[in-house]
Amino acid sequence: MKYTSSEAAKLLRTLNEEYDALRYKEGQTCEFVAAVGEDIETVRPEYDYPGMQRKLKRLEEQIRAVKHEINRFNLNTVVPGFDMTIDQMLIYIPQLTARKRKLYAMMNRLPKQRERAAGSGKNYLIEYSYANYDISAAGEDYRRTSAELVRAQTALDLVNNTETMEISGIDIKELEEEFA
Repeated sequence: MKYTSSEAAKLLRTLNEEYDALRYKEGQTCEFVAAVGEDIETVRPEYDYPGMQRKLKRLEEQIRAVKHEINRFNLNTVVPGFDMTIDQMLIYIPQLTARKRKLYAMMNRLPKQRERAAGSGKNYLIEYSYANYDISAAGEDYRRTSAELVRAQTALDLVNNTETMEISGIDIKELEEEFA
């Protein structure tokens, strides 16, 4: 089946949730406690070891297949307007976010800021910190970085919601029936 990156991510999340639910169910049923004198068979939970292992193994295989195709897609798909693949954009966007956060702090500081005062009486000392850069230039860089971040996020969103990848052997409807 063909999936967009967004659909593949949702499929992967569904597979992981199903896997976690099965693991939880296995943890609740593979062992049990019975009180002394209690009829063990009346409190024994239903647990099919071979069946559970088959289901878990099948989900692990499907998770690997989906992750692999997402990784291939991310490595090979170039984002229009940027000379970068998706995997590079997934690095670039956090870099832009960090730069934007730094520039925000730099553009909002005062040229001269009081830091601390120490001492007593005539030995009272006040320290100041000084901006060693052009604060307005930091503001301009902040606005450019912010615009670039929006442009990058929008371009990535467009690719993730329009370009498709082939993920064979996985049908979400079949999975829902199998693990219902």
